[in-house]
Amino acid sequence: MKLLIVTTIPTTLDFFLPLTKHLRAKGWRVDAMAKELSTSKEYPQFFDRVWDVEWSRNPLDPQNLTVAPQQIREVLTQQNYDIVNVSTPVAAFVTRYALKDLKKHEKVKVIYTAQGFHFYKGGSLYKNAIFLGLEKIAGPWTDYLVVVNREDESAAKRYGLISPDRVRYIPGTGLNLDRFNPSAIPEADIMRVRQELGLGPENPLFLSVAEFIFRKRPGDILKAFAQLGRPQVHLALAGDGIILEEMQQLASELGIQKQVHFLGLRRDIPVLMRASVATLIASSQEGLPNCVMESLCMEVPVIGTEIRGTRDLLENGNGLLVKLGDINGIASAMAWILDHPDEAQQMGKRGRENMVNYDLPHILKQYEALYAEVNYQQSTINP
Repeated sequence: MKLLIVTTIPTTLDFFLPLTKHLRAKGWRVDAMAKELSTSKEYPQFFDRVWDVEWSRNPLDPQNLTVAPQQIREVLTQQNYDIVNVSTPVAAFVTRYALKDLKKHEKVKVIYTAQGFHFYKGGSLYKNAIFLGLEKIAGPWTDYLVVVNREDESAAKRYGLISPDRVRYIPGTGLNLDRFNPSAIPEADIMRVRQELGLGPENPLFLSVAEFIFRKRPGDILKAFAQLGRPQVHLALAGDGIILEEMQQLASELGIQKQVHFLGLRRDIPVLMRASVATLIASSQEGLPNCVMESLCMEVPVIGTEIRGTRDLLENGNGLLVKLGDINGIASAMAWILDHPDEAQQMGKRGRENMVNYDLPHILKQYEALYAEVNYQQSTINP
């Protein structure tokens, strides 16, 4: 079997690397396509072959519908893939558009893995209308639709984006429970991180792991932390992004700069989580946030906004849900974690127990079952 995975930019391929490794070990050919992928230092090694495509993350860029479709059709005509698995909004729409006529003559099947629709409850009415309209247009060009949270599953069926029997709920692309295992983190590593941050036994730590972009709303976390008003407590934010400097300035304006640590990109996220009393996520939009799953696997409770994806992961008592933009609610949740350490610890333990449905072997089996179904249909149509 020959599989092509298509995303807008190379970093999004991270979601598919475990699946890629698994399928290649079984004898599949797995290729990838993204913008400037061949010049990436990291990703080409994971695939049999990589392809570049000229498109933009801006959905209004004209080359998305002029240059890119022709490039995609040329590759597909030459390579004769069995399955094309697309993801991310621009790549998903443009690739399906490019293949809509080719599919009439080729056996290729198109699967769209939606890591979170760009229309969602609470989103801008204008943007929701645009992105919902695009998904309705592209629905007929799609053989199967994979969604990662229950809100998107319901929306796909309610709006008739594709026949309901072709919608598959697969929660993510698999979590490595061995890496995110509290028993695998040496106490010495936890102490090293705490010493790096200048923390003593009397200094509880909260953690946020997120890109510094507007939809992640890191400012809400900083304002809530300032409102908490406990000088012995510290906050660490791991990540980088376009509003990092703005958030550093905000921390200074709030007078919490001595308690807040901007860590940049880190490779030791499991250790940071184990060194914390809870993780925080204040996003306005998520598909199925990895940082929440990872924290729960580490038996560390989560304070998160009540949005799709995050709600799926926390609604069984694995953490505390607050309304989007509720600064008081985030501060109160942080105070509860600090004032109820035993209950918070039990909350974290429940979180790991509930992560079994998100672990990598479970997700791989679901994708294998989906690909096998696609393969069966192809053999029936093209004996």
